[in-house]
This record gives sequence, structure tokens and C-alpha cells, in this order.
Amino acid sequence: MTDKFQKSIVPVPTDLDSQIWDKLNHKTKPPGSLGKLERLAFQIARLQGTLTPSLKEPIVMVFAGDHGIAKSGLVNPYPQEVTYQMVMNFLGKGAAINTMSGVAGMQVVVVDAGVNHNFEPDLPMVHAKMGLGTADYRLGPAMSLVACHTAMQKGADIVADTLSKGTNVIGFGEMGIGNTSSASLIMSTLCNIPLSDCVGKGTGATGDFLAQKLKTLQNAQKFHGLTAGEDADQVLATFGGFEIAQMVGGMLEAASKRCLVLVDGFISTAAFLVAHSMAPEIGDFAVFTHHSEELGHTKALAFLKANPLLELQMRLGEGTGCAAAYPLVRMSVSVLNEMASFDSAGVTGKSDE
Repeated sequence: MTDKFQKSIVPVPTDLDSQIWDKLNHKTKPPGSLGKLERLAFQIARLQGTLTPSLKEPIVMVFAGDHGIAKSGLVNPYPQEVTYQMVMNFLGKGAAINTMSGVAGMQVVVVDAGVNHNFEPDLPMVHAKMGLGTADYRLGPAMSLVACHTAMQKGADIVADTLSKGTNVIGFGEMGIGNTSSASLIMSTLCNIPLSDCVGKGTGATGDFLAQKLKTLQNAQKFHGLTAGEDADQVLATFGGFEIAQMVGGMLEAASKRCLVLVDGFISTAAFLVAHSMAPEIGDFAVFTHHSEELGHTKALAFLKANPLLELQMRLGEGTGCAAAYPLVRMSVSVLNEMASFDSAGVTGKSDE
């Protein structure tokens, strides 16, 4: 067992900054006219430390886990067994993430971080189960701090193994009935934002059920009494899921190896909040793929000063935002590597006058 999980991230060097911008600004276009695509190309070239960046073997990792509170039925209109049913749907290539990642040219890797179901060992997934779901955080911590660190280390090990095979782009997605509630509690505590600004529909909570969800989570937050000054891993252990903890470790491992980190929606951003609290340098490696319709995502992005690529009114999770945004990531790199310069195309550039 791992008693403490720590991961250092070397800040991205800035020695190539001016050269990257010079290359972009001499393409056959007015400087800055491709907007976010240019800033994205700069980010990728900078973190890879080259004027000719490349994208290799892109993957969407879908971390799946169950939450003890889901058994109560107080925060989720769908029953807990939907988690394992959807995992089987992923493996059968019938889910949105399968369809979208296929179009984007990304491989889907499903990770059993802690689903309340015993999967057959020969299924084509990563078997990293920490348990049959977490405990109900209305009654105590979702997991022990040791279990939390162990889960983060497992996530890091999974990503390290993937990177050793040549991947340098990983999208982080998830599946877990009840995990928007965990994400809301994590976000509210770490960002010091009222739960009423963080708790949204999740899998479809509306009206009286949404009010019940909010009240249940407010009671849980009061019960534990954690504040914004708490260590992020303690907040994660108290309210998180095994899938969220493994995402945290995976994100930190990816950034430590200078891999591009694609962050999906609300739950993935909550995992990123924890990772960012532990190692702020991770921000240089992250691309926030879309602005989720889940209520808390707007303020979570604002807290991180993050500017997402897409506004598609999605709130599905599964890593679908990563798949939707990845073609833009490819385009940005193509602009830097393949677009002609004024000199090479024989086009007159902007006058210096």
C-alpha cells in the first residue's frame, strides 16, 4: 500500500517561446487570426520543447467507479447498477464515447477503478479495482487517506504504462453514478464556493429531486466540516470516488512526463482541481476541451482561469469532450507544422511601416 502519493512536475521551459510565436506569426495569415488554435499550437510546441510538435497514439481513458451514497437514492435518479452496465456498453463499443472517439481517431481505454460489479478477468479493460465502490460519505469518509493515495498511484501507474507504449496525448473521462455529487463537494470545498453554485442535474436530477440532492450534500459537507484550507488529498479521500482519485494520479503522471492532458467536463475538472492543488505546474499541460452544461463547471473553470475550446452544451462525461475537441488539437499542430510561411509561399507579408 502507498502511504503518500507525491508527483513533481518540472515547469515548462520558456526558451522557445519567441521562436514558436515567430513561426506562427509568419504563416500566411494575419497574426492571431486563428485565435485559440494558435494559442493551442503554441502550448503544445512549448510543452514538447520543439518547433515541430507531434501527436502520437491519442487515447481517451474512461475511469469507472461507484459511490456509496448512490445506494441511498438521494442524489441520483438512476440506480447504481447503471455504472457497470455502461462499462459493458463501452466495451461493446455502443456508447457516445466509442462513436465520437472513432471519428476523432482516438483509442478508448476503459479502467475499472472501483465499480460495484465483478467483471470477468478476460474483458478488454484495465483491471485496477480498489473495491466495490466507496463508502457513503454521509456517514464517514468515502475512503481512507491510504486508500486514496493508493488509488492515485494506481492511476499514475496505468498512465505510465500507456506512455511507455508511445502515447503523448491522453484524454481523461469517467463513468460513475453519483460522481457529480462527489465533484460538487470537491469543487465547493477546494474553491470555497457554496454548494448551491456547484450542484447540478448530473444524470437528470430536477425539481424536488435536485433540491433533495443539494440538501443531502450540504448535510454531508457540514458533517465533515472541511474547509478550503484542507489538503486536497484529504478532501478527495472524504468525498471522492476511486475513479476520480485514479484520474488525479493519472493526470499528474501524464504532466510529469510532458504528455498533453485533455480534460473533459465537470467531474474531470474536479479531479484536475485536486491535481492542480497538489502541483500547480500541471496547468501548462492541460487543455480544457469544452464548457459543460453542468452547473458548477463555469465557476470551476473560472477558478482555474481556464478557457475551454468548445461550447457544445454537453454534460455527458465519458471523455466525450476530449473526443470532440481532439480534431481541433490536430488542426492546431498542423497549422504550425504544415501551413506555408509568407516566404515559402511567395506571399507579401505585412508592411513594417
